[in-house]
Amino acid sequence: MIPQPPRYVLASCTMALGGFLMGYDTGSIGAIVAMPQFEKTVGHLSPTLLGFTVSLIMLTGGIPSVFAGHLAEKFGRLRVIMAGTIFFIMGALIQGSAPSLVPFLIGRAIGGFGVGVYLSNVAVYICEIAPVRHRGVLAGSPQFMTTAGVCAGYFTCYGTIGIESSFAWRFSYIIQAVTGLFMAVRCAMLPESPRWLMLHGRRTDALESLHRLNFSMAEADMDILRPQEQGPSLSGWQAFLLLFRRGYRSRTILALFVLGMVQLSGIDGVLYYAPTLFAQAGLHGKTAAFLASGLSAILMLAISIPAFIFADKWGRRTSIIAGGLTLAACMLLIGTLYAAHAVHPHGAARWVVIVLVFVFGITYCATWGITGKIYASEIQPANTRAAASCVAQGLGFFTNWLVAMITPVLLTKSAYGVYFLFGGLALGTVAVLAAYMPETRGMSLENIQDAFQRPPILNILASHLRKITTGFGPRGQTTAANESLELNTILEQGPTESGSLDTGNRIARTRDVSASWYSSPP
Repeated sequence: MIPQPPRYVLASCTMALGGFLMGYDTGSIGAIVAMPQFEKTVGHLSPTLLGFTVSLIMLTGGIPSVFAGHLAEKFGRLRVIMAGTIFFIMGALIQGSAPSLVPFLIGRAIGGFGVGVYLSNVAVYICEIAPVRHRGVLAGSPQFMTTAGVCAGYFTCYGTIGIESSFAWRFSYIIQAVTGLFMAVRCAMLPESPRWLMLHGRRTDALESLHRLNFSMAEADMDILRPQEQGPSLSGWQAFLLLFRRGYRSRTILALFVLGMVQLSGIDGVLYYAPTLFAQAGLHGKTAAFLASGLSAILMLAISIPAFIFADKWGRRTSIIAGGLTLAACMLLIGTLYAAHAVHPHGAARWVVIVLVFVFGITYCATWGITGKIYASEIQPANTRAAASCVAQGLGFFTNWLVAMITPVLLTKSAYGVYFLFGGLALGTVAVLAAYMPETRGMSLENIQDAFQRPPILNILASHLRKITTGFGPRGQTTAANESLELNTILEQGPTESGSLDTGNRIARTRDVSASWYSSPP
């Protein structure tokens, strides 16, 4: 008899459907707008209108995503998630039944609002119900299901492309509505987050929630149910203002930069417009282009599995830098082939372009797609993590919208310009993060905070300088000089976040952090 998984696993799988819905729309919309059946229904779309139609779901999702966390703090995680899911269902039904472009756009706007409301709270709910030993895998399930949704969206359209009626593109929205309805019904059957209940003084309800989730009470006593040793909670606006104050500013800016540039690598241009990219490369017929898009989604899904499992086996910097260089190389090489007019329907260069698109998607899923989100979250202090998550989610929606909006326009203006743009942005991102991104793999929270005292490039230069000067002068003089340099650095940085200077401990921690840069992977 197969053992039944704990209910917190089943609850996490329900929440992960939110990622599937988002991925399914991403995978299907690019194929839908390329269908002649869709064009027959809504009319011909100019490149600008095409980009607006595809990206509208991101535009309307950005604003509510910033405030969804505060709504969830007040009304509960599940209520907000269910409300967002209902809006998404309404949007899917309106899109699927739209007789013309305007109702279709209204449906996408409503669906985007729903995604913005539920998406960030899905991850929060999973983190709050999952035991520590399983939190990493379960918290990563929405991202994995997003990739699975992209794959399902591509192949749904591939399977219906032969249908001559408008049902060929409407069927995708039937699947979205049915899946969303299942998620909403399941949410109504789940218990509220025990951590949220504890924060609102409802200990009895929290105990009942833990029991319904099959959560170990021994672990709950050590984690969820123990008194929280934290300072007074901050209001939403106080937390937002704190993000950009000294001691927090560098981590906030770095997190926003990482998440923004991860999207500006062009991944959404590849996901949304894969059929167009493959057709431009020389694949004849809609069926061949849709099949190639589906195969790329399968490869991305396959690589996501080991990438999540081994996410902690190599350094964050290694993943970002190596992945960024590969992404940039793919984009720049494709752009070069188009600029040289080497890509045509009967040449070998078209297969090089197709393979490079595959490599780009696989590399993104294995590196930036995972590491960027993990890194942006783990570098934030506990008292600003929720606010930073809201701001980052809003920025992610905006950059997604920007890429989806400009890609078809740029492809029309220039066959190679869009690839050079995304390749250049990826290279610039690697350069900035190589200089300013501290390694965090295997570090405690305290060490992560200390790692931000100086940019990594200064630590690396200081390391080489000490190695050069070690052989000069008596050992005592060198040590004294180094300690003096460390003390001056600490005094320039000012007090710690807790408000005390604690010079001796800071010197010791500075040495530990410096040593970690030399022993850990780059």
